[in-house]
Amino acid sequence: MDTGTQMDAAASFDPLRPRLIRVAYRMLGSVADAEDVVQDAFIRWMGVDRSDIREPEAFLRRTVTRLCLDQLKSARVRRETYVGPWLPEPLVDEADEEEDVTLPLMLALERLSPLERAAFLLHDVFGLGFEEVAATIQRDPAACRQLAARARTHVRDARPRFQIEKQRGMDIATAFFAASRSGDMNALGALLAADVSLHSDGGGKRPATVRPALGFGQVMQLHKALAVNFLKHGSTLLRACLINGLPGFVTREADGEVQTTALDIEDGKVRAIYIMRNPDKLRHVH
Repeated sequence: MDTGTQMDAAASFDPLRPRLIRVAYRMLGSVADAEDVVQDAFIRWMGVDRSDIREPEAFLRRTVTRLCLDQLKSARVRRETYVGPWLPEPLVDEADEEEDVTLPLMLALERLSPLERAAFLLHDVFGLGFEEVAATIQRDPAACRQLAARARTHVRDARPRFQIEKQRGMDIATAFFAASRSGDMNALGALLAADVSLHSDGGGKRPATVRPALGFGQVMQLHKALAVNFLKHGSTLLRACLINGLPGFVTREADGEVQTTALDIEDGKVRAIYIMRNPDKLRHVH
């Protein structure tokens, strides 16, 4: 392939790359895997006769979605052998336009079949008609409607009912950091919902909870133990920010590694805490 042809392919592909990565990330829950899939789509794009393609974005979205469906088969096998709870890789300071795909929804999507996940994301999140969804996942439109409806039922409780105002969320995140690191259990307790849960992903690379801490008592007990370590060794707040659409913060912990904490907040109370400690999933976070 000559240089001019490669440049033409890149010129038409590069403006679409961010949107294609968003599709792939929401299918796969991995930044690195999403980038690999999109790069694979680009290689295929360079090899096709582009003069016959009327809608490059639709063609590439189909290509990326089908590559993701193939990838999900091997991803499910990897998840079965994953050490401890699995969380999607954090997206820090994500663009506002798709904040409704928050971390709880990403986790709910994990429980869907690959086709249900694709139909739901393409129709409910990215706004495609069922004819286009059908062409993408190679099923008829009626089947796609059923797939999306089943998915919608499964993820209904994970969709944000009320978006917290961004500054209010940042204030709660900053207060949570201060209370949890200083050992002020009264201040911390005042921030938590009665049914709060805590989920941490160390991937077997760094210490993390083997199973989620469920309920106010368990989460408070865990933070009492953690506070002792924080007071001895310190934890540095790098910034408060949105993480997968949730208020949260990035820290550097005593072992020198970066960590993200995302807070699912409802009615002014933290109802879920998501902590990413796996260094393999934090390479893109600085």
